Amino acid sequence: MILATLAIDYLLHQLGMVYIGRYLGYAGTGIIILSFVYSLRKRQYIKAGSPKTYLMWHEYMAWGGSVMIFVHAGVHFNAILPWLAVIMLLVAVASGLVGKFLLKKANESLKEKKAYFAKEGLSKEEIEKKLFMDSVTVDLMKKWRVVHLPISLLVALLSLLHILSVFMYSA
Repeated sequence: MILATLAIDYLLHQLGMVYIGRYLGYAGTGIIILSFVYSLRKRQYIKAGSPKTYLMWHEYMAWGGSVMIFVHAGVHFNAILPWLAVIMLLVAVASGLVGKFLLKKANESLKEKKAYFAKEGLSKEEIEKKLFMDSVTVDLMKKWRVVHLPISLLVALLSLLHILSVFMYSA
């Protein structure tokens, strides 16, 4: 993501089109907001389509929108509020990616261990006993969204404050 941001920023500078970065903030924010259609589908406000497809689009759109916002942010050290929003955006993206990949790996590991113990001839009860803590860990990891959602809300709040301050102080 950082490499994509740097490449786009470099290209805009080389083409003398740095001003486009300002508009990428609007586009990136819109795309990230649109990515939350996944949440509407997950909570069944939208009935059509596969939740898995919506999740895939949520991930791609949030990633792409984040890159646009990072290009928009540029390297300006004169304003703390936008930097706080960008830092929280990085944390939100990281929490989404870490949650997704760690949960996938933990589920795969649990399945492999179950298969191994079943192959060794252990009964279902013995397998459940041996893997109890692993199962609890996987169940806790499934709750990573409890962390991801408040981080995303904080990003939204900081972004809103940034947008309001731009309107208030630009005349």
